[in-house]
Amino acid sequence: MILKVIACDIARREICHCAARSPNILDLEFLPQGLHDTPARGRDEVQRRLDAVPAGQYDAILIGYGLCGGILKELRAGATRLVIPRAHDCITFFLGSKERYQCRFSERPGTYYFTAGWLEVPVRRGSQDPAGQGAFMPAQSAASLERNLTAWTARFGEEQARYLVEEMRRWAQHYTHGALIEFEFSRPLKLEDQVRRLCAEKGWAFERIPGDLALLQRWVDGDWNPADFLEVAPGQKVMPSYDTQIISTAPA
Repeated sequence: MILKVIACDIARREICHCAARSPNILDLEFLPQGLHDTPARGRDEVQRRLDAVPAGQYDAILIGYGLCGGILKELRAGATRLVIPRAHDCITFFLGSKERYQCRFSERPGTYYFTAGWLEVPVRRGSQDPAGQGAFMPAQSAASLERNLTAWTARFGEEQARYLVEEMRRWAQHYTHGALIEFEFSRPLKLEDQVRRLCAEKGWAFERIPGDLALLQRWVDGDWNPADFLEVAPGQKVMPSYDTQIISTAPA
């Protein structure tokens, strides 16, 4: 098959790794991390990219987002069907299944998960904070929050920016652990030292857990079991299902 991928930049390394091993031809497009900070605007941007895909060029468009606070809600398929992993957020992509995600979050609540993308995205954006403490750490210093407030005010307006900063402060109170999701191909990046240092600064316990790319690999390979993937036909839109299936379809 010839497939179009529209995905969050946070999963760039993992998706590229799987794409290189896929029997299909994949056209990859990565959108900036952070679109889910304001889900309605983020959805509009994803929809704009979808609407720009020419009809008949691809067998399917693969959407590399989880429900992510609602960014997928009411996303519409155009002339080409969409295929979306059933995932609350991108951590499911790195853990390999929604079941392992649920198990991890039940057994160890209060854990912040790190991957290569979560540490690298600030660098790709030109941040002077290569340790990844910019807009991507929920527990932040006052200086970091002030930088976020300034940037977000310019982007979203003062009211929305202050809301986001307060939400990040609130989330920070609940984290007790930092976990590095590690893959064989990411070990040369030597991420463990960075994550250990960040956890020490936050007063979190450190944990290293093995990642699992089975879900992403099946996604790019075209092995779309309905239990793990939602197919959205032309004329349909995505809706939250509020159950273990996470997302469903409705007429657009």
